[in-house]
Amino acid sequence: MKQKLPYIIAVIIALAIIALLFSGSKNRKQKIFDQRITLRKQDKIPYGTYAAYKLLKGVLPKATIHTTKLEPGYWDSISTNDSEMAYIYIGNKFTADEYEMHKLIRFAASGNDVFISASYLSAAVDEMVKCNSSSVGIELLELFELKDSMTTSLISPFVKKDSSYFYPGLTFNSYFTSVDTTTTDVLGTDEKGRPTFIHLAAGKGHVYLHLEPLAFSNYFILFKNNIDYYEKAISVIKPNVKKIIWDEYFATKKNENSDKNNRTGWFRTLMGMENNEGKKSFKWAFWVALLLLLLFVLMEMRRKQRYIPVVKPPKNDSLDFVKTIGRLYYDKGNHKNLCRKMAAYFLEYVRTNFKISTSNLDENFVKSLQYKSGADEAEIRGIVSFIKFMDEGGDVDKEKLMSFHTELESFYKKA
Repeated sequence: MKQKLPYIIAVIIALAIIALLFSGSKNRKQKIFDQRITLRKQDKIPYGTYAAYKLLKGVLPKATIHTTKLEPGYWDSISTNDSEMAYIYIGNKFTADEYEMHKLIRFAASGNDVFISASYLSAAVDEMVKCNSSSVGIELLELFELKDSMTTSLISPFVKKDSSYFYPGLTFNSYFTSVDTTTTDVLGTDEKGRPTFIHLAAGKGHVYLHLEPLAFSNYFILFKNNIDYYEKAISVIKPNVKKIIWDEYFATKKNENSDKNNRTGWFRTLMGMENNEGKKSFKWAFWVALLLLLLFVLMEMRRKQRYIPVVKPPKNDSLDFVKTIGRLYYDKGNHKNLCRKMAAYFLEYVRTNFKISTSNLDENFVKSLQYKSGADEAEIRGIVSFIKFMDEGGDVDKEKLMSFHTELESFYKKA
């Protein structure tokens, strides 16, 4: 049997290669329409937003475009208090919580525009704009048969004359079930006249909510004259904006309320969540390779393993060095210098782990750190007050040093 085993393995490999070649030739004869819905700016597939991103400069020529994956209010080199800016998000889900929505509303109130297009809005968004939305998320594509065509309209007085646009692609069929007419203007509807595009004023700026992001997909924009819809919808943004923030934060943000059992992992994706021949070919190749690996293990499992010596983990010399230096400062009574180094480490820890600026230890810093770390607000205020006390030249004795050390240790454990 042992002599015949190499021939058996060779036959299995030959059959697997023939099966892969045969299925590959069939795939080359067929052009499969890519129905993946990504809505990413770098994707040129039908349901990507490559065209929308590239055409943005033509609609708003004075603006520079900044792509960000950071939480609202923590954008690099961009202050939420500046004006003449616009925020754009196009994606399947917009899962902003109350804190993040407050940041965006404050951004709009400073004289900026917020444009959001998503098939799903979180409860915090609905509550803040006093509207109710009904939508189907991308996670439910396997449970719901989405419509294979879409008709959407822009209505007066937003446009001089009601205009309808059609394409034979997918639609989430999302709409607003109710809107507050005292604060909301309806700019667009679906084929049944239900609101899908609304406007709200926010201080000196504006907030626009759009519930059919597939209207900004490559397929829709490039179908017949639908680019006219894109240009008119984007033109709600003031033409004199200097910066556009193209947000990708909510496209990658984890939904804390999602069911973990329904998440699609990498293994299920590779094993063919989509029904096409390429996925089936990979599945067969994977199982053949797994079978060959199993045969190899069965043949080699009788081999004796040599003794594996126990390797002691390397000693942390850096930690010993830090402890030695700390004791040196403490023994010499240089309590203030030691506290300054402890404070510097604390501020670096905050910047690295919570992405919070430490240049100004004000009320906003305390609130942001408490929200992100979960530590007690009183402890954070105590730490900040002591740091300010040292910066103002206050003396530090042994008791204050021990108290500061206790507060820091308590914060690190809770954070």
